[in-house]
Amino acid sequence: MTAYPRLGDDGPADTAAGRIGDKWATLILRCLEGGPRRFSELKVPLRGITSKSLTQSLRGLERDGFLTRVAYETPDRRVEYALTPLGRGLLGPLDAACEWTREHWDELIDAQEAGLSGEGAR
Repeated sequence: MTAYPRLGDDGPADTAAGRIGDKWATLILRCLEGGPRRFSELKVPLRGITSKSLTQSLRGLERDGFLTRVAYETPDRRVEYALTPLGRGLLGPLDAACEWTREHWDELIDAQEAGLSGEGAR
């Protein structure tokens, strides 16, 4: 019998779910899909993200093995972020989740509206 980690055990399931649940993580992964980017290059498509939030998300994604951070010893002290094979492997499931969302968009909106109006309350 296989033992699976329970929620709250800080196992792989908690790590992946928590990271993907991060407001910016999936958008950052998408931004890195085309290749490495610098911090300032990530801020452009991620309009509205603060430097603090971007830093926290990047650190978490790096810690969990989804991206790498490479610092170059140049006069401008350039740092680039890139997807790891693990991070690149997550793009397919993200595509599937996006497709599922598109297919169920109306149902999701109806459920949210019902919940907000109290119709979904028990």
